[in-house]
Amino acid sequence: MKAMLLNTIASLAENPTPLDQGDLPVPEPGEGEVLIRVSVCGVCHTELDEIEGRTPPPQLPVVPGHQVVGTVERVGAGVEDVGVGDRVGVAWIFSSCGECEYCRSDRENLCPEFRATGRDAHGGYAEYMTAPADFVHPIPAALSDAEAAPLLCAGAIGYRSLRLTGLRDGQRLGLTGFGASGHLVLKMVRHKFPNTPVYVFSRNPAEQEFARSLGAVWAGGIEDTAPEPLHAIIDTTPVWKPIVEALRNLAPGGRLVVNAIRKESVDQDYLLRLDYPTHLWMEKEIKSVANVTRQDVREFLALAAEANLRPEYQEYPLKEANRALVELRRGRIRGAKVLRVAS
Repeated sequence: MKAMLLNTIASLAENPTPLDQGDLPVPEPGEGEVLIRVSVCGVCHTELDEIEGRTPPPQLPVVPGHQVVGTVERVGAGVEDVGVGDRVGVAWIFSSCGECEYCRSDRENLCPEFRATGRDAHGGYAEYMTAPADFVHPIPAALSDAEAAPLLCAGAIGYRSLRLTGLRDGQRLGLTGFGASGHLVLKMVRHKFPNTPVYVFSRNPAEQEFARSLGAVWAGGIEDTAPEPLHAIIDTTPVWKPIVEALRNLAPGGRLVVNAIRKESVDQDYLLRLDYPTHLWMEKEIKSVANVTRQDVREFLALAAEANLRPEYQEYPLKEANRALVELRRGRIRGAKVLRVAS
């Protein structure tokens, strides 16, 4: 089968073609697993974190990709709830132990044995992949393959982030960064909280205009001050500067939710500008988002189908995965990016 393989860890600035196209044998599903013929796979900023070593795979080579949609071709022994021909998705959560205190309390995203698709196990930048049957998700009929792919991570993690803000309808929400996850959060807010105004902070004027076209009441730069203090802000950027600037824009008692698996070190010195009275006083909070649960993914897929939430996306053939990653790294983003693996 055709696959795009990550063989070495390196900066995309030094190596703009980090993935090598190769041929691998079609994997066999083990006990409790299914074999999926991949149709599409979303491209996520987390792939950049893997490639550049901020969240490196435990072993190489590895097939990246954790927003996978395809059709079940075979099932392993003991699989009962997933059948051949089912259209399914695989998200960032590949598996967890199922036995620890976190798994037993519906917080499997915090499991110490959490395994990530495309990092700890081969992912969807390939024609086939295997996954535990308990961790694949039925795709609603209302969604096309390419529409569903970004929902599995950008959408699901955005859904979790929004829930962690504790936002109530009518309160003011800020979004820092406006890529795949941010634009889906804005669409979600318009459905769930129709009286909530959304303010977007982005370094990219094109993203600012995109945000306004989707209903943001205001869009400005990262260092700008919002017209009003905000009750909550979701940060989806890979760097530190927006964290400090977001805290400055929070209202008393406001909460900043950081939706990033890692932060780059390029502007870490910006944290030295953190000033307690300006940024943290008045019971402001910072909360991180760690991974997703299966429940997050399934609830958001159902919400997207019900509310007709559709991502904006650009499509690339599998062999152009490197181009998609470089464009993502350079901030050439309008919505999500999706690799077409099979027609």
